[in-house]
Order: sequence, then C-alpha cells, then structure tokens
Amino acid sequence: MASKPPKGDPVQDAPKVAEPKHSAAGLTAIGHSLRMAHQQMGVKRTALTLLSVNQKNGFDCPGCAWPDPEHRHTAEFCENGAKAVAEEATLRRVTPAFFAEHTVADLAGRSGYWLGQQGRLTHPVYLPEGGDRYEPVTWERAFDIVAEEIGALGSPDEAVFYTSGRTSNEAAFLYQLFARELGTNNLPDCSNMCHESSGSALSETIGVGKGSVLLEDLYRSDLIIVAGQNPGTNHPRMLSALEKAKANGARIISVNPLPEAGLERFKNPQTPKGLTTGAALTDLFLQIRLGGDQALFRILNKLILDTPGAVDEDFVREHTHGYEEFAEAARAADWDATLTATGLTREDIEKCLRMVLASKRVIVCWAMGLTQHKHSVPMIREIVNFLLLRGNIGRPGAGVCPVRGHSNVQGDRTMGIFERPAEAFLDALEKEFGFSPPREHGYDVVRAIRALRDGRAKVFFAMGGNFVSASPDTEVTEAAMRRARLTVHVSTKLNRSHAVTGARALILPTLGRTERDLQGSGEQFVTVEDSMGMVHASRGRLEPASGQLLSEPAIVCRLARRVLGSGSKVPWEEFEKDYATIRDRIARVIPGFEDFNARVANPSGFTLPHAPRDERRFPTATGKANFTTAPVEYPELPKGRLLLQTLRSHDQYNTTIYGLDDRYRGITNGRRVVLVNPEDASELRLADGSYVDLVGEWKDGVERRAPGFRVVHYPTARGCAAAYYPETNVLVPLDATADTSNTPASKSVVVRLEQSTTD
Repeated sequence: MASKPPKGDPVQDAPKVAEPKHSAAGLTAIGHSLRMAHQQMGVKRTALTLLSVNQKNGFDCPGCAWPDPEHRHTAEFCENGAKAVAEEATLRRVTPAFFAEHTVADLAGRSGYWLGQQGRLTHPVYLPEGGDRYEPVTWERAFDIVAEEIGALGSPDEAVFYTSGRTSNEAAFLYQLFARELGTNNLPDCSNMCHESSGSALSETIGVGKGSVLLEDLYRSDLIIVAGQNPGTNHPRMLSALEKAKANGARIISVNPLPEAGLERFKNPQTPKGLTTGAALTDLFLQIRLGGDQALFRILNKLILDTPGAVDEDFVREHTHGYEEFAEAARAADWDATLTATGLTREDIEKCLRMVLASKRVIVCWAMGLTQHKHSVPMIREIVNFLLLRGNIGRPGAGVCPVRGHSNVQGDRTMGIFERPAEAFLDALEKEFGFSPPREHGYDVVRAIRALRDGRAKVFFAMGGNFVSASPDTEVTEAAMRRARLTVHVSTKLNRSHAVTGARALILPTLGRTERDLQGSGEQFVTVEDSMGMVHASRGRLEPASGQLLSEPAIVCRLARRVLGSGSKVPWEEFEKDYATIRDRIARVIPGFEDFNARVANPSGFTLPHAPRDERRFPTATGKANFTTAPVEYPELPKGRLLLQTLRSHDQYNTTIYGLDDRYRGITNGRRVVLVNPEDASELRLADGSYVDLVGEWKDGVERRAPGFRVVHYPTARGCAAAYYPETNVLVPLDATADTSNTPASKSVVVRLEQSTTD
C-alpha cells in the first residue's frame, strides 16, 4: 500500500557525510527504485506500471531522453526513471480541500521536496486577484480568465508561452501553432537553459543542431569521450550502452571536475556480473578545471596537426571549409596557458592524444558541464574541429553526441518550440494553415524574465515544468513573475512556481505519460523524439488520477478556440478529437515526418534524417562542415575565491526532488552542502563540517547569497566547488549568459565562502 505524504518539511540542517562511492547501480539501485515506487504506488501498481516503461507497446519514461535499444529488457528503466514514474503514477492526491487548507504564502514557505511529495493535482484551481489561496474553478471559467487577460494586452508579444521538455510532439506542435496564430514568437523553452549552446554551435558548424550518432554508433566506436556529464545520475541507461561499447573494444575517457561513480564502474542489474563486481568503464580520467574544455580540445587539435598522417586530408579537402584559418590558430596553442586553464598535467593530455590517434572512430558526448559557461559555444565548436580533423563525423561509430536531459526537449524544438524560428518553417505553417505567422524573433528564457521584470510581458503561460526553480537569479526571477497580470501552469504535480504568482493565477491539471488518453475518436497515443532523433509512440496504461484532467493537446485546443474564436483558420476541435489529424499536418509542415502516422505505427518508431550522419552532406551557409576559430577562454578566479558549478543530487531529476540523499557522493539527509577540494579548504581555513554562506561575485556588484551550507571536503578539481540547484540558482546572475546561445552560465559562478551564522 502506498504511504501518505509528509505533513511537515524534513529538517535538513545536519546532513550526514560518508566516503563517495566508486560504482553505480547494482542491487542497491534496485532496492531504492522499488522502495520509492512502493511508497508512491503500492506493490500491484508498481509492477503494472514499471513493466510498461519504455516498452514498444507502453509509455515513454518521463525522465531523460536516452534512446531505447531495439531489443528491450523486461525492466527497461533505471533507478531515476523508476522514481520519475512513481512520482507521476502516485496514489497521493492534491484535491481542492488541500488548497482550502493551505494559503499561497504557506506553499511559498515549503520546500520543493515537500510540495512534490503531496501527489497529483486533481482539479483546475484559480487564485483571484487579492486572494490568499487557490480555489476550484471550472475548465470553462479557466479558459475565460486566460482569454480575458490576453484580450486586454496591447500586443500578443506581451504574452509568454513557455514549454517544458516533457510535452509531447503533438501538444508542442499545437502550442506553437496557437502562439503564432495569436501573433507572437515568444516561445521560450527549457532548452534555452541547457543545450541551446549545443544547438548554436552545431547549426553553425555541421548544419544540424542535433547529435549525429545513433545508439549503434556507440557500440561500434573505438573511443568515447564523455565530457561535462554524469550519466550515473542524469542518464543512467547510458551506462548500459557504455558497458556494451567497452565489451566491443571501445575505450572511454571521462573529462569532468568531479569523479563520478557511474563512470568509474557500472554494476548492471540486468546481468549476473553486474550484481557482483560490475564493469570498469573509464580508461582515463581527466579531472579538468571548470570551463577548461575549450583549451583541452584546442591543444589536442594542435597536437593532431603536428602529427604526420594524423589529419584525414581527403575528408578535410572534400567536406570542410575554413581549415587554414583554424589550423593557424590551433598551432598557436600554448602549453602553459593550457595547463593553467585545464588544471591537467602534460602527461595526461599526451596520454589522451595517444588514445585519440590510436582510434579510427571517435564519439564525443557532453551535457551541461559544457553548455553552461560564457564561452560554451566556442567550446563546443572546438570539439567539432577536433572531430572534423580526423573525419569523425558522418562515419559509423563516430560523431557528436550532446545528451539531452528531458524526455522530449529535442522533439519540442523539432515541432517549432523556438523563439527564433527558421523562415522555411514559418513559410510551411503559412502554406498549410492559411495565416501569416509573425516573423520577428521572440523571447528566450532570459529575455522573457527581463520582459516580465520590466513590465513588457504581462501574461505567462507554462506548458509543464517548474520555471521559477529552473531559472537563474532566483530573487530577480520571482520578482519578475509577481509583476505579471496572470500566470498559468499546466502541471501534473505541485511545485514552487505555483506559489510565485502574478496578480491572478491558474493551475491546470493534465494527464501524465502513464495515463490513458481517451478523446472523441477513441484512445489516443502521443509521440516523442529521443536524444538521437528517434521518434516513437507513447501510450499510457493507467486510469487518470482524476476525471477532471485534460490532456495537453486538449488544453491547447480548447484554449485556442476560446482565445482565437471563430476566426481561427485551424481545426482545433478536430485536432482534440483525433491526434492522428495533428500528425497528418506535422507531416506536411516538418521535413522528415512524411507519412508520419504510418511510420510511427512501427513499434520501434523511425529515425529522423540527419544529413551529416546519413550522407556526409552539411547544410551550412558554405555547404560544407565549418572549421571555426575563436580565442581560448576560461574562467579566471580571483585569489581566495572558488568557481562553483550547480548540479543535481542522485535523488533529483531537474528541479524535482525525490529525496534528500546523494548516495554516490556519500551525502544523506540534506541538500545544503558545498563540495570543496581539501587543499582549497585548508587554504581558506574551512573545516569539514563547518557552515558557510555562498556569496556570488559578478561585475554588477550585486550581492547574491545562499546561506547555511555545510562544507564537505571532496575530491573536486582544485579551485572548483559544487552545490545543488535549485538552491544555488540564486547565485547565477540573470545577465551572466553564454555568448550566442544566451544560456545561463550556471557552471562557472565565482563565489566566496563566508562563515555562516548557522555554524
């Protein structure tokens, strides 16, 4: 039987610390998965639900975007996937009675963990202007309220339509269609805060802003470099692919400021060996300083150029542009500057080079550790340079592999959730639906927060997610949201964003991935795109948490009909009744989705085309893959300061907090910890177990403070520290963003540590 939600917030002022682990998964992960699932769902529902996760006739895990193998295990999920499913399929409920008992001020004083543990939302609720708590509202009245506020705007550009990565392809396509028929491109999404830097760099260099490898390429690779990524917590099923690649002869280099258990050794719970010793994964660990990756790949490129016969001259001549200018810059790379930027030894870099030169097929994987710096875009472009030099794009077993962190964040972008849409996409929309979509670029996340702060945006509508907790500069973001006339959140569960509201606010409860979706034409399914461009169906199996829930496509269709009225040129009612009609239109608008309904009927789904991977064709401005040049940058650290990266704990998925432990790092019963290298701690006179305030330092001179963090002596790179978000998002300045992509620079925050009154 499922357990009841906690009545009070747990005390987190005395986290316990043990030695970090050196392996991931195994029997311990099975136990944690089943215990959390039983707490939320009970025994019978746990079995019914988990056995449908990532199966060909089941539903796509609402967690990460790692692709599914062709041959599925009976249990095709990881520990954090099980937690994500359990939280969605929970038997706990947040009813109107809950909101009658708790004011918004009360909810604002609760932790994100407590809010999430209360259960599934069951009814639409409304916070009237001047009210102190949410109250039940009919769906019809809810849509009227949105229509009233949008109708009162001076321009459609005063509305912002945010999207979280869990939104299906069908819902995302309808959502952007509604916003553009309304008249705005204000379509920020969670990708603005994570892989926008990847898309910016890849679009310029290879012509496609997505990864160029498939799962089978990992199995065929000679060398896999995993940089700025912790798959053991953030993408655990990736460890199975790395294990298989190792068994096939691949070697693995890990590049990260922190040692991560999952990349040290993987105990695959699906195999007898995995339940005992497991498999060692990393052959070379490069413990790089935060932000030093561009310098590392620049010196590797210099060394490749200096090695006779190392460059694939035929590939460079036939398929690339800009080689000579790039080569001149790379040859000028300086060893002393490289060692300062990276914190590595020359011996380690030369060992890495030998592994690269011994490998014909090389893949580079990365995640937020590379994308959230000021110089992230040139950093990723340098990785592309590295791969182009030896012809490692468009070759089986080789390529770029940005690992997406949310189950359909890539699909949402493919469907048109983008504030800067391509002209060809807008032309196709206009041709298909008969209205003229706006051409002026809209707001991304950072620009949307500025617009709300400055009064230029007045309505904020979120399709999923936890915008307030995910965004940088927490105090600025919350003040901006409170200036809005109306905030609306389409959600399955409570989160902090529901307690930081505009003058009026709505929470609209929606179906989850796990639930059956019945519409006018019968039972529906939706589709998603994984991190490698595979599209497949997702079918919920459980009865909805409440009869009051609407699906995301139904919410968008009803909202559009109410806001746009009878003058709309889009058949919204038809789309709500039958999602196949949505897919028919997607097929006519978006290249690669031709004959969508027939192809997605294949239980394995289908692969979207990728010109660089499939035919070594590069749809860039030059018609070739572009070598690029840029000055080598890295964060400079004043004396007595540390460079902080924000990161997740193991009991966390994005901003969703499942528990208060970080098992692999040895942290239990608390989240307000800061990981500091023991030598740095000694120089700063910070004892293990002492308490400090983290104080951000940036050029605007504003003091940003996160109080009461326990110091943990930890084997981080020298000069670098780490602490969990969203608690440390308060330290990330709104205007501290990556060049070109405008992604918040959450992985290179200069901080000083001051003794806390908590001590």
